[in-house]
Amino acid sequence: MTHAADYSSAIDRSTRPKATAPREPRLGFEGKMMSPGLLLLAALSIVPFLALVAMSFSHVRLLGGVRLDLVGVTNWVRFFTDADMWMSWLRTIIYFVLTVGLEMALGVGIALCLFRVLRGRNIMLSLLLLPMFAAPSIVGLLGRYLTDSTFGLYAWVLRSLGYTGDVLGSPVSAFAAVVLMDVWEWTPLIALITLAGLSSVPQSVREAAAVDGAPGWMTLRYIIFPAISNVLLVALLIRSMDAIRYFDIIWVTTNGGPADATKIVPVRLYETAFRFFDLGYAAAIGLAMLAFSIFIARTFVRLLDVRGLTR
Repeated sequence: MTHAADYSSAIDRSTRPKATAPREPRLGFEGKMMSPGLLLLAALSIVPFLALVAMSFSHVRLLGGVRLDLVGVTNWVRFFTDADMWMSWLRTIIYFVLTVGLEMALGVGIALCLFRVLRGRNIMLSLLLLPMFAAPSIVGLLGRYLTDSTFGLYAWVLRSLGYTGDVLGSPVSAFAAVVLMDVWEWTPLIALITLAGLSSVPQSVREAAAVDGAPGWMTLRYIIFPAISNVLLVALLIRSMDAIRYFDIIWVTTNGGPADATKIVPVRLYETAFRFFDLGYAAAIGLAMLAFSIFIARTFVRLLDVRGLTR
């Protein structure tokens, strides 16, 4: 009888409907509180983007109110067939490679030197970070003043070394000048990020390498750089996103000259939109810059994901 009772109770339990756990709301309290702000931010991002796409396929008229006249792919055909635009892209890539490359090399080197300093590191770091706190337009004005051919300090030093030309008047020297101004301002940022990464390297690992007699270059190559590689990628991503759309220093110092030697894509975009008021073509240029920025960002993010998965 007991076995029959146990069997019947087991059948009752198996046929009894199971209690389901209460479903969590898809949008919790935090999501409901944040949704108005998120919707506003989405509207402020999506609506201008859609307007920019519409402008790239239109001729924008400003007299008598803003009016869009659809012209199809005319602006995009002009973009891909404009020789001056391709030269601007070439200058942009060269400017990007030089500025980011020099900033990474100098920033890492300065961070390694500061990391070995035991006394006065905070004072030296504070002095190093001063250029980063200045506005880019102020840096451009300062660089323009220092390179002036009549009273500039750097121009006087170059004349004493045998250079008699105008720094901002020659295409090659003007391009080199704006690159060095950018490097002077943003190298401290790379040094600061790298120094933070160096502080996370375990002291015991470095001491073990020193006890084993590993040379300094081997310690850097096999211990330091692999440990801070992700930090360097983040620093490279931050500076790359800024260097692609850099505008302030070039506009203040050379205005894109001389002979368009420093007219990179952001400068040409500004001139097209606000000097010639060709807003349809400017919208196509802006969308191309956006696509290039997304490509660079996705490349670095993918590298970070791969390194995170392989470790």
